[in-house]
Amino acid sequence: MKVKEFREMSPLELSGKLVDLKGELFNLRFQLATGQLENTSQIRSVKKDIARVRTILRETELRA
Repeated sequence: MKVKEFREMSPLELSGKLVDLKGELFNLRFQLATGQLENTSQIRSVKKDIARVRTILRETELRA
């Protein structure tokens, strides 16, 4: 997702998205360990999305 899409979400939606992304990262790591993951770049993109969500959540926290 793009940063603009994340910024349009509410903090509750971002928290839910963070949980979803962490679950997806867990599944990708599990697939990597079992040799089922074909596109390893997915792990990197999910990690970056997690960082984006955390950054936006922290920015909103600091503004308040």
